[in-house]
Amino acid sequence: MEALDRVVKPKTKRAKRFLEKREPKLTENTKNAILIKGGNANLTVTETLKDIYALKKPFAVLYKKKNITRPFEDQTSLEFFSKKSDCSLFLFGSHNKKRPNNLIIGRMFDYHVLDMIELGIEKFVSLKDIKNSKCPEGTKPMLIFAGDTFDLNEEYRRLKSLLIDFFRGPTVPTIRLAGLEYVLHFTAMDGKIYMRSYKVLLKKSRCKIPRIELEEMGPSLDLVMRRTHLASEDLYKLSLKQPKALKPKKKKNISHDVFGTSYGRIHMQKQDLSKLQTRKMKGLKKRPAAKMTEEDEEISPKKLKSV
Repeated sequence: MEALDRVVKPKTKRAKRFLEKREPKLTENTKNAILIKGGNANLTVTETLKDIYALKKPFAVLYKKKNITRPFEDQTSLEFFSKKSDCSLFLFGSHNKKRPNNLIIGRMFDYHVLDMIELGIEKFVSLKDIKNSKCPEGTKPMLIFAGDTFDLNEEYRRLKSLLIDFFRGPTVPTIRLAGLEYVLHFTAMDGKIYMRSYKVLLKKSRCKIPRIELEEMGPSLDLVMRRTHLASEDLYKLSLKQPKALKPKKKKNISHDVFGTSYGRIHMQKQDLSKLQTRKMKGLKKRPAAKMTEEDEEISPKKLKSV
């Protein structure tokens, strides 16, 4: 840890570019994840890590060697691997008699563990077992969360936030319909979390909007929550803090409704409506009273008789 904490001055241009990539930025890079296998991981845990790595690529690093560590007892090794690989997310797999088929998912803040949740695998179906077409590497998934527990329970709320961080992928400015190829569905029900992944198929329809079908492609996981290590409210709020340069500047007299429509307010001086220019019509034209009396006197009696 001391070797990584010391200030290193680059000697080559390549080393300088490498250190610049790790410097703090206003807009952070896409979060990378490390997937670590414990000292006694069995086949189920190993296959689960490989399948999640296949979904997460290229923003993931898979450690193939076994690492004897216990994240809930000692977090220094995880923090060391996180700083070494420049990864702010981690997934640790292990297996023992007390906690069989165990997964620990978590995230870092300033290379220290922020949140960590332990999940047990009760049922697992791998990518290989489902003989359907798969999505290409690096596809950004659509995330769906079903179940009121994700909003009512604090631990499940943090788990939802953690899963979004883990699987959301890069931030994109625009989206095209053909690019929506892949769905990750999480359901919380009866104390379990069901993870399913589907490929989106766009079929022909009689209108412009295509008919959508979902085809399961794997992996499929039935999980149960075990131990949790959650950050305090103050530390959690500190991790969500944004720099002032990124905060949008407040514009005066502009408001937005629920649908995103912008409304502007204009301040004007009081108007004199008597001087307002309107459409001119002969029938509505006003004549002075004095002019009217002179015209009446000039009318001859002969014209009056004729009238």
